[in-house]
Amino acid sequence: MKTKVLRNLVVASMVVLTAVSCSKGKDPKTEEEKTFYSIGTMFGSRLTQLAMSDAELESLAAGLKDSAKGDKQKVDPMAYQQKIQDMFKSRMEKQAVDVKKKGAEFLEKFVKDGATKTASGMAYKHLKVGTGATPKETDIVKVHYHGTLTDGTVFDSSRERGKEVSFPLNRVIKGWTEGVQLMKVGGLTKFVIPSELAYGDAGAPPKILGGSTLVFEVELLGIEAPAAAAPAAAPKKK
Repeated sequence: MKTKVLRNLVVASMVVLTAVSCSKGKDPKTEEEKTFYSIGTMFGSRLTQLAMSDAELESLAAGLKDSAKGDKQKVDPMAYQQKIQDMFKSRMEKQAVDVKKKGAEFLEKFVKDGATKTASGMAYKHLKVGTGATPKETDIVKVHYHGTLTDGTVFDSSRERGKEVSFPLNRVIKGWTEGVQLMKVGGLTKFVIPSELAYGDAGAPPKILGGSTLVFEVELLGIEAPAAAAPAAAPKKK
């Protein structure tokens, strides 16, 4: 945990430089400025779960500046390691609660619109019913999928990449393991998967916040014979 927290703080430091610069109205103009700005935007999304205020960003920037220039530090950072961890944990948990609430509302609306809710808490709707075999948990399946957050933001899509994927059904998130077993080859199904059957309170930053409900459209293309080695990537278990 300590290593992860400190790594996040290093990332935060880069973001703060960009945030402070932009708050003063300085837009990146040179190629070097644009490069550093791009670093900030790429890593900044990893800190959304902290919901930092402008004042907090400025405090972080001040610490970064003192450390980078070798100036005397105004506090002993080693004395604050536990507080750093506690802050990360509490803020991530708070945001997860808010995200879960919105996800639950989205799922229930999906059910009211005709989807079926399972005992585990996920929901599904067959957009096209397949006519082939139904996979077992231990099978390797070939699929096309399109994954979004409840606001429609795409976080992963084999459709957009234009290449189907194969993977063992028991090596992905719980919602997939359960859901794809409800399909037949040739079918297309929409799933709404709550966080406890996906990536939990930790999420999968930077794209998936903790507590996120996920939406997938999955087309089951086939069931393959088991192989010795695991095939290409798919939504993984945490």
